[in-house]
Amino acid sequence: MPADDRHSETPPFDLEQFLPFILNQAAEATGRAFQPAYREGHGLSRTEWRVLAITGRYERLTARDICAIAHEEKSRVSRAVAALERQGLIRREADSRDRRSDTLMLTSDGSVLYARIGQSAIAFDRALRDALTPEAEAALRQLLERITRIAEDMPEGPGRG
Repeated sequence: MPADDRHSETPPFDLEQFLPFILNQAAEATGRAFQPAYREGHGLSRTEWRVLAITGRYERLTARDICAIAHEEKSRVSRAVAALERQGLIRREADSRDRRSDTLMLTSDGSVLYARIGQSAIAFDRALRDALTPEAEAALRQLLERITRIAEDMPEGPGRG
């Protein structure tokens, strides 16, 4: 066998050891654990909750802004905005800078729901943090921020490495 045959030395792909998979599993597990806070009693989907939370946090923004912040597809955000609008939780206003898009903001009912679910989010976050030592939580935050920066700096496309 030739000495430069890199494939013979490369272990087979193991999904359970693939860092993006591990990160996704953690995100999905925590997302599912928080889901009752917005689904039960409020009937919101995950995307609707994210749109409500982002709109509540930033107060006035476009659907395009929400897509960028949430890293969510335009069609999913559009459906969520429409659903929230039907429920009277979000309202649209013509964007004075760009007539092709609308500025979104919470209604008073949307603000009340955002605050209510936000309190559940604070308690959920506190429970997760309390399960870690302060040092572990700080290290995790630093590592996740570093992974995000590394991934954002990587060139796009297949065969990155």
